[in-house]
Amino acid sequence: MTPYRKTPEQIAKMRRAGLIVWEAHQAAAKMVEPGVTTAEIDAAVEKTILEHGAIPLFKGAPGKVPFPAATCTSVNHEVVHGIPGPRKLREGDVISIDIGVHLDGWCGDAAVTRPVGQISEEAARLLAVTEGTLRLAIELIGKKKRWTQISRAMEKYVHDAGFSVVEDLVGHGIGREMWERPQVPNYFTTSLSDIKLRPGVVLAVEPMVNAGTKDVRVISDHWTITTVDGKPSAHFEHTIALTETGPEILTRGPNGEGWSL
Repeated sequence: MTPYRKTPEQIAKMRRAGLIVWEAHQAAAKMVEPGVTTAEIDAAVEKTILEHGAIPLFKGAPGKVPFPAATCTSVNHEVVHGIPGPRKLREGDVISIDIGVHLDGWCGDAAVTRPVGQISEEAARLLAVTEGTLRLAIELIGKKKRWTQISRAMEKYVHDAGFSVVEDLVGHGIGREMWERPQVPNYFTTSLSDIKLRPGVVLAVEPMVNAGTKDVRVISDHWTITTVDGKPSAHFEHTIALTETGPEILTRGPNGEGWSL
């Protein structure tokens, strides 16, 4: 079995981690309103994770400097890996919240972009298209044989809406580690190895869509990645296992609820 294929028993353990990711996202969602700081959101997320006996997956992640928080909070033109801090959310912002959990040796990872109060028509459409891109991937993952068939459809869906797909960042395999093989692009490419979609494959699928150009950059904190043109970005993610009966969303809620579902 390839390293990124898991047994049903292992997938069941990942589902337990995924449920805690879901609970942490619910705690974060309750906090998203004008005047709340991203540090306060992070504190609520970390408290929820620890109360469930799990470990925040992102905290201490290696880089030029270790990632300092349990949550990635990326606001407006920040694409991913935003560091929580004293910044207060404002009416009209959008915030991408990415949460990972480690439980009993297994990982779960999911992200969602939420509006802060009333947002612009363009921002609302950006969120809808990005969520729709993940929904499309989930619909196709049990029907196609290779990932390139899905990534081509995802890219077309985004481009048809007039937005751009971030190409400098991709999804990933996930299991005992947060970042495992294979790399999972949200756009069609032949420069990465294609993925055979067989039972046991577990992927963190995470389209990142920009309102403007696809170009991004890392800012001076060594983590936050922003759009180059300053236009907003959105990010939706689920951990997905392909089983004998089709895709199982490991980071959905206990009753099957979740974004893109």
